[in-house]
Amino acid sequence: STDDEAFFDWRRAHKCIVGHDVWIGHAAIIMPGVTIGVGAVVGSGAVVTRDVRPYEIVVGVPAKPIRARFSDAVIEKLMRIAWWDWDRPTLEARFNDLRDPEAFIEKYG
Repeated sequence: STDDEAFFDWRRAHKCIVGHDVWIGHAAIIMPGVTIGVGAVVGSGAVVTRDVRPYEIVVGVPAKPIRARFSDAVIEKLMRIAWWDWDRPTLEARFNDLRDPEAFIEKYG
């Protein structure tokens, strides 16, 4: 029906974008048109109505930032490394290095 077409046209125009390495807690709701940045964490039950910056932790209704996972300097370096774009063999070879962000940045930054 025409109503369905209008609804789905609206939905297509308001896509959610979820970055790489994002953690979304149980029963969280991401509203249409919201972008969740790389490495962000969305708390369980949160209702995300606004964009979430890379490596930011948000919780609540509506979701509000509580802190960043890393310092601005570390976030900037991780974004520049963009390890999520590496091919699978490279990721597998370097997987254990991801456990220590500071050493990881030193090695690959």
